[in-house]
Amino acid sequence: MESYPPGGRRVSRPDSATPCTNCGELVGRGYPDCVICAERIDGLWWADWQALLAEENIAAGTDQEGVLARRVLSDEVGRHPWTCTDWALWLLRCGRCGGQLGSGDSGCMACAAADQARWAWDFQALGDAMTPNEHALRLAVAGLRAPHRHRRTIVTGWRLILPFLFVGELPTAAAAQKIRGHILAGRYPELARAPSIAAMAYLPDLPWRRNGAVENTAKETAS
Repeated sequence: MESYPPGGRRVSRPDSATPCTNCGELVGRGYPDCVICAERIDGLWWADWQALLAEENIAAGTDQEGVLARRVLSDEVGRHPWTCTDWALWLLRCGRCGGQLGSGDSGCMACAAADQARWAWDFQALGDAMTPNEHALRLAVAGLRAPHRHRRTIVTGWRLILPFLFVGELPTAAAAQKIRGHILAGRYPELARAPSIAAMAYLPDLPWRRNGAVENTAKETAS
């Protein structure tokens, strides 16, 4: 058995972020509510799950698929691609709150445990089984599937960067912090028009902030 087989690499990703023909936002920003955005993003996960179904000679939508999903979650970490772990969670319902397993009610401890367990793959995988971009992509998708379990600012940030994560970009810690600051400042429309993560992070300062900076510099000089 290959230990920690990589996930999300059976489908080629686009070279650049482009508008969705359904919602009009960059592809991925309407995830998971927009049908086209969901189809494009989930396609990375579905390709791996479809391969597992073929390997097990199981048809999608059958009771056997549900049995397979439960087996995937009970198998040792690293036996299946991380995409298959996520897909198994998406297929199953939580026995406690009734929501999608790992994405149910914010106070559901069973969902919290299932969500926490999935991340063992990321931290235990060796070598190039998972790139930083793939981890960020997985994190954003999981968060957008359960926005009620996270702070609004964090969810907004995931929504903004998902189209760029999809094409292979990755924010630095400094860029992520700057984007969060812009979100808190109410600059979502400007962020949504930016053509890249770097462009979002380094939006031009607002006029009042530039003036404020000048005034502060003058006061410091005078003192």
